[in-house]
Amino acid sequence: MFFIAFNKYTGKADKNQAFTPDHITEFMCRVTGVDRTKRVLDATCGSGSFLVQAMVKELADCRNGKREDEAAELMDIVKKEHIYGIEVEEKAYGLSITNMLIHGDGNSNIKFGSCFDCKEFIEKANPDIILMNPPYNAKPIGIPERYKSKWGKTKDGKEDPTKGFVFVHYLSDVIKDMNEEREKAGLSRKTVEMAVLLPVAAAIGTSKIVENEKISILNDNTLNAVFTLPAEIFYPGASVSACCMVFTLGKPHVDTDGTISETFFGYYKEDGFKKKKNLGRVEQFDESGHSKWKIIEDNWVRLYRKKIVVDGLSAIEEVSGRDEWLCEAYMKTDYSTLSKSDFQQTVNNYLAYLVKEGKIYES
Repeated sequence: MFFIAFNKYTGKADKNQAFTPDHITEFMCRVTGVDRTKRVLDATCGSGSFLVQAMVKELADCRNGKREDEAAELMDIVKKEHIYGIEVEEKAYGLSITNMLIHGDGNSNIKFGSCFDCKEFIEKANPDIILMNPPYNAKPIGIPERYKSKWGKTKDGKEDPTKGFVFVHYLSDVIKDMNEEREKAGLSRKTVEMAVLLPVAAAIGTSKIVENEKISILNDNTLNAVFTLPAEIFYPGASVSACCMVFTLGKPHVDTDGTISETFFGYYKEDGFKKKKNLGRVEQFDESGHSKWKIIEDNWVRLYRKKIVVDGLSAIEEVSGRDEWLCEAYMKTDYSTLSKSDFQQTVNNYLAYLVKEGKIYES
């Protein structure tokens, strides 16, 4: 708990650097199916939150139904062979090593450097699951030229115009190359589950560059789900609104017979946490002392796994790279939750807007 609190407020090279909250990393581990048999990679691991969460889940699974000696053997394999990370920022790299040491593992499989320079390391990791929160405003100078050929003048700008999609694209290409080698060797194609946090702007895709990235990604991969997450999820760090996208890398979104994979969309804006000054976002409990988050998380996972559509909360739709990838565009409104006060608040907001714009005047 000390490490988590320290990590929130420690100085960072990028003031917009966002370290993922633990309850969101746990949720992403659940939707991708992390267990003791999976090899997990975070190619932009930051402080190591995803790696720690994945390791904790795998170690717990090692004890499930096993004798003490069997569990110890499985746990040793998990620590040595199942957790892989890459981090380019020196201070964050130091934090990730510290985080892993605190949780009982060394840094043998955490590499210092840019993921774009670590293809061999990724291939050696041979991941089954990729968990990521890539930088949304990475400097284009650190991104390979082949991904910037259609960026125009923005390739010489200060921020990544793909809003983080270039990292997904790159890892998709690595898996694609691995599958080509597997086919040459007479092996079956490999698929990798990926859960990645990206800004809402990436899901909306208003720019041509972002749209091209989305189209390109779906040529080789399936978009399984997109979850709209609570506002200020990274508080007190970055203020960006984020969503979680879930892909199956190595499986095209459109099957060979032309069938389009359906995508699950979740409007997951309420997680049972509240923002408190000097404390960040704090978990809330009910009168019986039960975590509100745990109940919400179980429901989020249940809706996704069973593909359940609930008005105001979820939707299922066939989408392409040219479409918006947010639940708000497809879900139906749950009118049963609306009240007179909601209507009055909307009218008040509209009136305030008209006054501000000078279109009407108070008398």
